[in-house]
Amino acid sequence: MDAGAKVLLVDDDAELAATVGDYLREEGFAVDWAANAMDATRLFAGRTHDILVLDVMMPGESGLDLLRRLRRQSDAPVLMLTARAEELDRVLGLELGADDYLTKPFHLRELAARLRAILRRLSVRSGPETLRVGPLVLNRRSRGVECERRAVRLTSAEFMVLEALAKSVGRVRSRADLALEALGRPLTAYDRSIDTHVSNLRRKLGLNDGAGVQIRNIRGQGYLLTEGAAPR
Repeated sequence: MDAGAKVLLVDDDAELAATVGDYLREEGFAVDWAANAMDATRLFAGRTHDILVLDVMMPGESGLDLLRRLRRQSDAPVLMLTARAEELDRVLGLELGADDYLTKPFHLRELAARLRAILRRLSVRSGPETLRVGPLVLNRRSRGVECERRAVRLTSAEFMVLEALAKSVGRVRSRADLALEALGRPLTAYDRSIDTHVSNLRRKLGLNDGAGVQIRNIRGQGYLLTEGAAPR
């Protein structure tokens, strides 16, 4: 799906943006560049972009503020860029709906690989079109989700984590396995991406103690999707 995929690169560093844009075009992507949130909003509204690469630190409206606003109207996948390796930036971006992140400085090949991994997850996969676990229904073609007959809006990364758990209902999946299948990359040290996506899923799906389906944290092993309330 990455061939000719349209990327909106949002970064106020013109030199970096030119380097990144040239490289991605050589790799077969179509790239638009916005230097600030206002330009990004205009370009995003005027074209159909397959994925956004969004810098956290920008003058005026920050990348995180822009992401928060975009998520009110779009589920387009977002890869965040941050110049700081602080965990707070990464976790906040994921909580706001980013699909993945890269810390500056980064290798251009790694950026292209991350973009391809995200886009590859969005392609139609083999197997049944619908997955059902108790009151939870996943449409794998449209990436629609219902829980207790209520439509739930998920990001592409959240959907893929949920799909991986639903395909192996009743079986514990390690964080490392989930990162490979859902994020398309190995889990790195101190990486809380999977934990944050699971936390978002629990909140959005309303998985309290009385829910008909649970995502359980199995200490030292990973996560388990199971029907019925968690044991007391």
